[in-house]
Amino acid sequence: MRTNVKLFTILGVFLIVVATVYGFWVQWTEWAGIPALYAVAGLSLMVAVFLWLTERKFGQGPDDDEHGEISQYAGTYGSFAPWSWWPLGLGLACAALVLGIAIDAWISFIGVGVGIYFLVGWVFEYSKGDHAH
Repeated sequence: MRTNVKLFTILGVFLIVVATVYGFWVQWTEWAGIPALYAVAGLSLMVAVFLWLTERKFGQGPDDDEHGEISQYAGTYGSFAPWSWWPLGLGLACAALVLGIAIDAWISFIGVGVGIYFLVGWVFEYSKGDHAH
């Protein structure tokens, strides 16, 4: 993970420099590319911070060992719902939100309301029922 942290940090810093140079080049008049470059830089740095914190929490991974084997990656990587319908409903709510932006605002309000319902349901999926912890 240490290599990935360095890679994303270098990429984020590079994109900040590129966005700044591009901003001076177009005299800060272009309002699509400049924020997009800064946003990509921020996202890259966010991934670098996440990987750095994960490395601090779990220690060195097999990818940091020069003599590491692929078999060292074996194991469980998380807990996933085997048959969850909440993501499908959330996806449909997001589709309604985008459709409302394209057609009329009242559809977006329905999408937001339904989206909040499905998001809360997905977050608390393991709080009750058959799979409660």
